[in-house]
Amino acid sequence: MGLFRGINVVSLSVPDLDAARLFYGDVLELGEPLFDLPDAGWIEFATGGGGNLSVTLSEPGWRPSTGTTLVLDVEDCHEAVVALRARGVRCDDPVVVSGYVTFASFYDPFGNRLQMCGPAPAE
Repeated sequence: MGLFRGINVVSLSVPDLDAARLFYGDVLELGEPLFDLPDAGWIEFATGGGGNLSVTLSEPGWRPSTGTTLVLDVEDCHEAVVALRARGVRCDDPVVVSGYVTFASFYDPFGNRLQMCGPAPAE
């Protein structure tokens, strides 16, 4: 084992913590925050996997993140895209990498790009 033991939390900057709390907690169904510290500019959610997701209050001049990408696991990427689109979430079409993975990008209300991935369809 190396120096690190895993991912603790991945943080995304957002300009509005109240809107982020609703989107990540309710729309993405991450539930109640583990830590809800708006005075510190920090809200953290469990993802049900190997690390947490936090949203932090952005600095002046902030721009949405489209580089480093948080990728969340789903059972069926196609079904998850349909479900999120029904909730008004902007989602790209799923991409199938045959024999490996199905993934799709989607976006929070501020323009941050996230992704979801699930198994590739059986061939």
